[in-house]
Amino acid sequence: MRAATQEDVRAIGLSSYNGGHVEFFTEVVDLLKRQGADDIGVFGGGGGTITKADAAIMQKKGVDRIFFAGTPLSEIVKFAKIAYNTHGRSGWRARGETISDPDRRIARMLTAAETGDRDEGACFRGAPAKGSAPITIGITGPGGAGKTTLIDELVLRFLKASPRTRLAILSHDPSLIGQGALLGDRASMVYSQDDRVFMRSLATRGQAGGLSPASGRCLRLLKRGGFDRVFVETVGIGQEAAPFGGEPVDRVILVMSPDYGSRLQLQKIVMLDVANIVVLNKSDLSGAKTAAAEIEQRLALNGRGQKLIQTVARRHRDPGVDELFRLAIS
Repeated sequence: MRAATQEDVRAIGLSSYNGGHVEFFTEVVDLLKRQGADDIGVFGGGGGTITKADAAIMQKKGVDRIFFAGTPLSEIVKFAKIAYNTHGRSGWRARGETISDPDRRIARMLTAAETGDRDEGACFRGAPAKGSAPITIGITGPGGAGKTTLIDELVLRFLKASPRTRLAILSHDPSLIGQGALLGDRASMVYSQDDRVFMRSLATRGQAGGLSPASGRCLRLLKRGGFDRVFVETVGIGQEAAPFGGEPVDRVILVMSPDYGSRLQLQKIVMLDVANIVVLNKSDLSGAKTAAAEIEQRLALNGRGQKLIQTVARRHRDPGVDELFRLAIS
């Protein structure tokens, strides 16, 4: 439910092959109703375990449609496009104007900012403004360096440090053809599923550099959402990318792994000139000691006092992640 409301989805598609589907689907519908999110549709299907009699019961309980085994994917896609388009569900947009849940209200405004349904000024006039502006932390690096795992570990430490801390994560997924985010980062995070964490995924929509065309607008909205920290994670970037130039954040963390190539390759990585902190993740791999020495030399040439931290983010209670957390809260 948290993912559905924070991502401001129009429908949830469920699949059930193990029985208990009547109870499963009904519980999802009831949860949405209890959270005031019953404008989010529910549909789905499964194998031979769902009978036509079961489907009739489920639809009476609020499920929009059940698809049986053998249904062509094109038919399911057609249904979703018609049933959950902009005006497909009665009151889908109207209800967004009177939402009492602050997180869902923020989610709706982020959607408006991303899609351009309202001008930016209108979005900000409806945005909450609680307390001082949060510290924003931009995290970038090449694909596979471990950015998502590192953020999740930092989130765990923030949540443990204070029972009142509220965090936001603005994540990005690559998209060249479609316009939707894959939610890949959300699916791989564990600690960030806490109720005190608000996570939203944006699609890059073909924009180079690791961010979305709407990243700036969405980040400005999150700054007014009452969060203590806002993490902005880019998609995997190349040597020439400097994603936070147009969307400034308070601190920039570059996450690398030891397999960046030769020493010459380091000279080509623009973010080594920009980042406040460089994290050499997966530092338990062979070649990490040499990589750390080469990166230290590269940073020394900048003369900016940049910090290099070695981490193994997937390792429980990693001292390198602890050190990074201490810098993040300072």
